[in-house]
Amino acid sequence: MNTKQKLRTLAHARRGVVVPGAFNALSARVVADLGFEAIYVTGAGVTNMWFGLPDQAFMGLSDIAEHTARIRDAVEVPLIVDADTGFGNALNTYHAVRTLERAGADCIQIEDQVSPKRCGHFSGKEVITTSEMLGKIKAAVDARRDPDLLIMARTDACAVHGFEAAIERAQLFSEAGADILFVEAVTTAEEIRALPQRLTKPQLMNMVIGGKTPIFNAEELGGLGYGIVLYANAALQGAVAGMQKALTVLRDTQRIDEDSGLVVSFAERQRLVGKPQWDAIEKRYL
Repeated sequence: MNTKQKLRTLAHARRGVVVPGAFNALSARVVADLGFEAIYVTGAGVTNMWFGLPDQAFMGLSDIAEHTARIRDAVEVPLIVDADTGFGNALNTYHAVRTLERAGADCIQIEDQVSPKRCGHFSGKEVITTSEMLGKIKAAVDARRDPDLLIMARTDACAVHGFEAAIERAQLFSEAGADILFVEAVTTAEEIRALPQRLTKPQLMNMVIGGKTPIFNAEELGGLGYGIVLYANAALQGAVAGMQKALTVLRDTQRIDEDSGLVVSFAERQRLVGKPQWDAIEKRYL
């Protein structure tokens, strides 16, 4: 199977496969190296780590496309790519899907927030009309050249219109051609348990560390029927914590040694970026 077919199989297995987010090629290498079966190219992560800004629509299509292409070149696992609102109307969404498919996406996620969007776990969200979002989904489906490319439809309506309205939207998104459904920022355990009973398409549940949704074990979510359990920014938050710890020690003691436990070894760093393979290529041509 190719990566798109692998991702479809994972989603339909409904076993709660954990998918971490990656914000650059090296973070994607770490995720893949640890044996995770798919990667989420996170818009929030790219915005935070690339620009040092909050997740409030500062990222453009070219930014996420460039990161997708670099990550695609670095790893061989399936990639789910965050395309925010499609970067405009249905026409822009069509163009975004074409661009991200060429960059190497296996699944493209679009959401129904009003632009400029914001993190799904921020307050003050607004959503577009259902009919406008349906147009975006249909455009996304029509834009793909490979029929195995997956379209994920996210709704943020739960925070704006309530849980029932979000389910109603998600069902219509499914009928419009979305392959995977994503109801964002549900706030109770009862809502988490209800979604797989109410919607038939494979679903993603977003576990935001410190966010509005209760944290469930991925095995439990798989038992409920979720296909994908997303930890979009666990790697980002872990990386920031690691940098803060290491740099605090450097500031306070004026040195860090390799055996401090605060940093990976020089050799491990080179392994992760593929230096042995590049050495072999150099040797072949010299």
